[in-house]
Parts: sequence; structure tokens; C-alpha cells
Amino acid sequence: MADDTTLRAADLLADHRDSIDRLDAILVYTLGERFKHTQAVGRLKAQHDLPPSDPVREERQIERLEWLAKEADLDPEFAKKFLNFIISEVIRHHEQLQR
Repeated sequence: MADDTTLRAADLLADHRDSIDRLDAILVYTLGERFKHTQAVGRLKAQHDLPPSDPVREERQIERLEWLAKEADLDPEFAKKFLNFIISEVIRHHEQLQR
């Protein structure tokens, strides 16, 4: 039979996992919303013959995310990799819209 400490640990583990599941859902829906806006930007760029990427803005966004990551106690290198991945997907979508 499990002792109280083991039961309490199992409850804490379940609570953490529930929180992780909720946060994963928030991340997915937030990314979905973000991509709706970036798709709108891509359509505007295609309609006005603008380049699919904006390196100056992208660099500013990366710097901003690194700062936010530090504020949130998140590894800035991880945040940078994450945003670089998102940016590359956005550019890929913008390039597809220009075809």
C-alpha cells in the first residue's frame, strides 16, 4: 500500500501534468491565432509585391523575444530557436502565397 507521501507526490504530478496540458492547448491556439495574422500579412505582401521576409523586423523580433524570455526565466537560446523556427515557417507561407 502506498504511503501518504507517495500519494501526495502522485497528486502533485497529476496537477503539474494538468497544467502542462492546459498550457500546451494555450500554445497551440495562440500559434494558430498568430499564423492567421501572418497569413494576412503574407496576402498583403503578395498583393503589393513586397518581399516575403523582412530581415530588420525579424531581427528586432528575435531580440524582443530574447528579452521576454529572460524576463520569463526561460532560456533565451531556446526562445531564439523557437522564434527562428516560426519565422522560417511564416516566410515559407509567404513565399507560397506569392506563387
